[in-house]
Amino acid sequence: MMFDPYVLRKDFPMIANGIKMQGHPLIWLDNASTTFKPYPVIKAVERYYYEETSNSHRGDYDLCFKMDQEVERTRETVAAFIGAKRPEEIVFTSGTTSSLNLLAFGYASKYLKPGDEILLTEAEHASNVLPWYKVKEMTGCEVNFIPLTEEGRLTVENVRKSLTEKTKIVSIAEVTNVLAYSAPIKEIAKICHENGILLAVDGAQSVPHKKTDVADSDVDFLSFSGHKLCGPTGIGVLYGKYSLLEKMDPFMTGGGNNAKFDMCGDASFLAPPMRFEAGTQNLEGIIGLRAAIEYLQKIGMEEIEEYEKSLKKYAVEQIEKTGNAIIYNHDSEGPIVTFNVKDVFAQDAATFFNSRGIAVRSGQHCAKILMDFLGTVATVRASFYFYTTKEDIDALADAIAHGKEFLDAYF
Repeated sequence: MMFDPYVLRKDFPMIANGIKMQGHPLIWLDNASTTFKPYPVIKAVERYYYEETSNSHRGDYDLCFKMDQEVERTRETVAAFIGAKRPEEIVFTSGTTSSLNLLAFGYASKYLKPGDEILLTEAEHASNVLPWYKVKEMTGCEVNFIPLTEEGRLTVENVRKSLTEKTKIVSIAEVTNVLAYSAPIKEIAKICHENGILLAVDGAQSVPHKKTDVADSDVDFLSFSGHKLCGPTGIGVLYGKYSLLEKMDPFMTGGGNNAKFDMCGDASFLAPPMRFEAGTQNLEGIIGLRAAIEYLQKIGMEEIEEYEKSLKKYAVEQIEKTGNAIIYNHDSEGPIVTFNVKDVFAQDAATFFNSRGIAVRSGQHCAKILMDFLGTVATVRASFYFYTTKEDIDALADAIAHGKEFLDAYF
């Protein structure tokens, strides 16, 4: 597929159908929150409901067998997409939050003990902080933070300085959801493993935007969501090295993940990944996830990354030209610009942008610790994807230039 954002936009009904907001054509700049779905994904989900409705691993008839095959085909597709060595290393969850909780409670709460340490950073999303706090309550371990540079970047050197003999797990985002700095994951994994430490990676903001190869980076765990890469909501992935998945306990138990149980309370569970997939899975989501990945693969992850880099640079330049904004992440790699309009509260700015049909995120972005680091109570986040255009950025820049007119938006 030839990469052309203007051509690709025709694949997305939210764009092609001319959806409006406040009477203006919708300009979607909240892609770090969720992404639009292309027709192939929508059709794949529809096909499940129109032609393939069945459960999986629950029946001895053709439709059920076909669904079994669909689930495993998706598992194989996901494994190839992220460079996993085997499809059994792919666990389907409801999203990144679910994946991180499965890791925290299925592995960390089982093996950590008082005095052990989990290391995070101040830039982490709540989903990569709060489960570890709960593990701390359950096990008596410690949760500490690797210092960031003055601009908010995680460096190999700061990781190295933070590791101690107590450190057992380092859990970090490859690309953070506010500042969008990209961590040197391969180098961090090497340092962790030299010290007998596991590396868990939140890939929610990286997997949709750049080529991922877990075999090359050697991460131990990777979590990501389908809805941030043009797939359906309610479907996500936990990748884990198979030897580690084998050691984990299921976070949820029930039908589909047990080998046997009896009236004495004895129960045994299936091998990974089925061990972690109790209950009826989000089957239409699994099918839609495969369609989304196949769509991205046709475009090319390298092409997506390069285009978004150019778009990020253009956005920073245009916003700076307004002279009316404070940008917090000029030099970060991810397709996110986080800023405030001068002398305007973040939510007020977002309300003004909304009046012009521009959708952005405002607030603390589920990264409340980071706000203290930035020295502000809230920010505006504009985030891009491969269907974002320079015209979208121009509209945002023009709104920023007139940001102090926000009181006129609804009065």
